[in-house]
Amino acid sequence: MGRRPNEAGGRPLFWILVAAVLISCALAYLGLSTALRRQESRFLGLPNDGLELEGRGAGVGDEDCCRGQEHLELWGAAVKWGADHKFNSSRDCCRACKAMCGSVGPCLCNSWVFCGDRERCGERLGECWLKKQEDVLLPALHDLGEKVIWTSGLIYGIGEGIVGLETDYGTLRIKLFPDCAPHSITYILELLRSHHCAGCQIYRAESRGPSWDRKGDHISYASFGPPYALVQGTLEAEGVLFKKLPVEACSTVKRGSVAWIDYGPEFFISLANHDEWRRAYTVFGAILPEDMEIAEKIAGLQTRSDVWNNIDVLVLEKPIYLKLKRITNFGANGS
Repeated sequence: MGRRPNEAGGRPLFWILVAAVLISCALAYLGLSTALRRQESRFLGLPNDGLELEGRGAGVGDEDCCRGQEHLELWGAAVKWGADHKFNSSRDCCRACKAMCGSVGPCLCNSWVFCGDRERCGERLGECWLKKQEDVLLPALHDLGEKVIWTSGLIYGIGEGIVGLETDYGTLRIKLFPDCAPHSITYILELLRSHHCAGCQIYRAESRGPSWDRKGDHISYASFGPPYALVQGTLEAEGVLFKKLPVEACSTVKRGSVAWIDYGPEFFISLANHDEWRRAYTVFGAILPEDMEIAEKIAGLQTRSDVWNNIDVLVLEKPIYLKLKRITNFGANGS
């Protein structure tokens, strides 16, 4: 009995197409990892173009992040006393705080403090203090340093923990992810307290081109760039000491994701869903959906061609300088 043309007879062509797509994805990922780094950057590239970092901080369950910062004790009014509220891990303590956040309004618990040092906590081992900060963007710090036995974290509810990158084209509002990237958010809050971001700028802009649709989804059989569907800049401010950030939760880069390149302070805002980049970048926030038009406008500005590490990129003719500010009125852009 003869085979139908779309069965076994078509399999060689099918596997050739599959192989071509896989090779295209791999080349796009490796090329983009290199292209994100300026030649003059002070920071070296990720080992093996990020392959060794893939999966670190990106384990199962990181979509529901619950991370804290060791050797940090946050102050604040207690809503659950740790002496009578103990857990086996900081993640469980964090989850207990998250459970006090409803679907609307501020969280009843927006910070947590856990003692998990088996050698130094003594009878306080496992204590989980749930607290309420008066200002989630200016948390009350009690102690910090290697001598501190506590691990602390912040939780931002719906409409909370939003900062703005003010540009000449509008304000890009960013929802911060302290439960996924606590060290990154500590740096952002430090910038916020300094009341300036001199030196912060966007210097690269590449549109979605013909490869991604308006929703950020990749178009079948299209290339993965260039252009690479992103805007890129730096958040290194004059007068603010920057220390290399650790790799934190590396979730899949989606349209609107705000992530560090390597260990910061260079960052990018993604204009598309970049599944092909896998999980090599610390995502510390997301642009509010209604503000993506501003990012798209920036991506459409006049650029010039340049070559970084043998990769063609598009650099803005005029860098866009940034101001970092707190957003007090969630409903109004630029407030």
